Amino acid sequence: MNEFINVTLQLAEGFKTTLGLFFLTLLFSIPLGLLVAVCARSHFTPLRILIRGFVYIIRGTPLLLQLMIVVYLPGIAFQYPITKWPIFGGDVAMAYFYGALVAFVINYACYFSEIFRGGIENIPKGQYEAAEVLGMTKSQIFFKVILLQVIRNILAPMSNEIITLVKDTALARTVSVMEMLFFAEEILTNQYIVWPLFYTGVFYLVFSAFLTFLFNLAEKKLSKYWN
Repeated sequence: MNEFINVTLQLAEGFKTTLGLFFLTLLFSIPLGLLVAVCARSHFTPLRILIRGFVYIIRGTPLLLQLMIVVYLPGIAFQYPITKWPIFGGDVAMAYFYGALVAFVINYACYFSEIFRGGIENIPKGQYEAAEVLGMTKSQIFFKVILLQVIRNILAPMSNEIITLVKDTALARTVSVMEMLFFAEEILTNQYIVWPLFYTGVFYLVFSAFLTFLFNLAEKKLSKYWN
């Protein structure tokens, strides 16, 4: 029993890091993804080509590779590892965490941008024209007419990506971020017990189930405005 309690406490400590990485990624990647989506539809051709090319590269390469590039490239290429950056005050764990966060934000912003872009492009052009006839500005058209319909179009694919993010946070352990699976592997290595690896699955399943419940609830609540 004591072993179970000790393992649970260690995994819970790692789960706090998992949650931090999850929520901070959403906090920054969703607005950044919306900005990227707008730029990807820009009438300024060089900007549009640049943004779409960048999104293609990020979506076409593994997140694990991006994590390694963001965290390790400064040290390899410039002999200035992120663990020595003054902003982190010598806190190695913090340096790795925020390095991983940058990689996650960039990756998910690109995926979210494609979801946003698809949601925006599915809006009939007639609605833009009708809003212009009413004398609305471009910003008014977007925020008062288009955005709510975009939310309806993207709710399902966004929920899928967000739940995927829950599982992807486990990749952060590969760049020494002490998230939940990192602790499970430490327990396996030091104590030679395997069951904590499976126990981590319970944390992921419960959190994913909670998010699924919230998304289903949101869809039901918002459907009355769309039907």
